[in-house]
Amino acid sequence: MADSVSPSPSRQALYYPFHLCHERTLTRLLDTYASVHFRDYMALQLTQFSGTTAYADRMGGYHEALFKAGRIVQGYNVSGPLNEETIAAVNRDLADPAWRAEFHRALREDRRFQRGLFDLSHGMRIGNQLVPGPAVLLRLIEAERVAHPWTFAELQRSSGSSSSLEDSYGYEYGLALVKTSAALAYTIRLARQHGLEAVTDSESHFRLLTRTCDRDGIALPNQWLPREGY
Repeated sequence: MADSVSPSPSRQALYYPFHLCHERTLTRLLDTYASVHFRDYMALQLTQFSGTTAYADRMGGYHEALFKAGRIVQGYNVSGPLNEETIAAVNRDLADPAWRAEFHRALREDRRFQRGLFDLSHGMRIGNQLVPGPAVLLRLIEAERVAHPWTFAELQRSSGSSSSLEDSYGYEYGLALVKTSAALAYTIRLARQHGLEAVTDSESHFRLLTRTCDRDGIALPNQWLPREGY
């Protein structure tokens, strides 16, 4: 059992970038770390009238004994409007050609990365049209998107605008950029505030966070647990 081993009492992990993790990943984390910390679901407020939806489920709800024993720690709120520090961090990522290229590679090649941003298994509403998921992905991974300039303010201006189908695709791509970058910015903030090691089982997010930290001179313990067989 994951909670019967003797992990280092001084090591605590912050799982990123999602609010839930796979059972086998949780077991591996608890084999190494005294506790594993989880954020709540991230729902971003872009403007007063637009944003993304939150979900209320937490890891502790699925593992009550581990939560009561302190092996799972949760309740870190990462929803609502971004503060100025986070907006600045997002804009640095969006202006970084290397970060943008890695994001686009992940969106093009990494199925799990895709699923974390879009539900492509059904039709997806783009502007006023319902478009099949595979067709949406083909448009989103068009090569020219990697060089299109984005800032958080530009995404806010685009929010709610449906002047054309192409603009709507552009907005979805920009929103995916911001959601990914903001999740990593919160990872850095929470890990530094609480003395946690950032740990993920997503190679693409590991590479993106590594790039952000290297570029900005941030010293942050950052581990990747490759998923094998699950």
